[in-house]
Amino acid sequence: MSAVDAARLNERAVRSNALPQVRAQAQNTYGTYKGSAGGFFPQPGFFNVSGSVPADGSSVAANSFGSATVEWELFSFGRLLKENEAAGALSGQTVSEKDAYLLNLKKTLSERYITLLYHDAKLGWTAKNAERLDSIRYITSGLSAAGLRPAADSLLASSSYVQAMGEHDKWRGLREASFIQLAELYGDNAIDYTASAGRFANPVGDYVSKENTISPSHPLLDVLDKRSRYYTLSGEAQKRSSLPSLQLLGGYSYRGTGIGPNGTVSGAWKDGFSNTTNNVLAGIGITWNITGLHTSRLKGEKLFKDAESTRLLHSQYEQAMQADLSASQVKIGQQYRQLQKTGLAVKQSQDAYRMYLARYRSGIIALSELLQIRMLLEQAENAHIEALRNYWMLLAGQAELTADFDFLFNNL
Repeated sequence: MSAVDAARLNERAVRSNALPQVRAQAQNTYGTYKGSAGGFFPQPGFFNVSGSVPADGSSVAANSFGSATVEWELFSFGRLLKENEAAGALSGQTVSEKDAYLLNLKKTLSERYITLLYHDAKLGWTAKNAERLDSIRYITSGLSAAGLRPAADSLLASSSYVQAMGEHDKWRGLREASFIQLAELYGDNAIDYTASAGRFANPVGDYVSKENTISPSHPLLDVLDKRSRYYTLSGEAQKRSSLPSLQLLGGYSYRGTGIGPNGTVSGAWKDGFSNTTNNVLAGIGITWNITGLHTSRLKGEKLFKDAESTRLLHSQYEQAMQADLSASQVKIGQQYRQLQKTGLAVKQSQDAYRMYLARYRSGIIALSELLQIRMLLEQAENAHIEALRNYWMLLAGQAELTADFDFLFNNL
């Protein structure tokens, strides 16, 4: 927002170049007075009052001078107009850059939120694994105490449980770290993601964006479009600056001098405010920097090449984003189908595990077989969580391409 405000102030400053330029000066000097008669309006700086005839008295005279001048550029072959338009394009580019930044911020926020939910799901997953292994450890201890299982089985079950608890601790740390990163953007530690955790694990359905093409008004493309326009207008203004400008001139001056009407010269400081005269001046002037013709042309051509480069970059970005959007829609559809299959695999693995656990209690199968079945269940659950994360990340990427985060924010 500060950058946008700065661009708008620059736009107003450029427009003010079309206003009359008013200058004022005041001087009090000692100097010689040889010269010729005539009136003139010097630019601000050192000024000498000279007399028109030889004078008697002091060799130097005290002088005072004050003036005000006005310059108003009446016609500049459209240079001022192009400069104003270029400043407006630069201001519009800054607004688009702000929108592009906000869009990227939304994606970053979405990715950090999805990462938090993913780590929370993995933490829940490791908790389930630890709970299952704790149950196996308890059963194995009872069977070993009864002499139905060797003591080694009890140690193996205990080792598996300890490993699962270590994995649980790791994912707890990752969840807390992702929460801190999310709080940086959220601005508050009071984040309740309980409802989102349920929606993360159960997507509403196969979502495909209604947008099949990249919008020309997409902030990223709009930035390049405004930048290209700025370069083009600046180039036109630069080339027109090589042409002459027509100005209206006006001025008023007050002059006091120690040289009296009879030619007597006084060096006293107070006499520098005597013998006053007042003059006015009005006219039209043409200014043309002949030397700048070549330089202005080269600078203008350079800006036109910058504009062409930006237009080609705009086309490249648009093609790449369109390809990414089409690919994203395909990947989202296939990812949702994977979710359905991994969800079914988890359900079947859970049912199978319960059956094998009952058989283990009855002494029909060995501990190694049960642990192997539990590992298959663990792999199925892990694959499902990874698929969930990939699905939501794809939705976040598609939301950035379409500049529409409504579905993601409302359904997660």
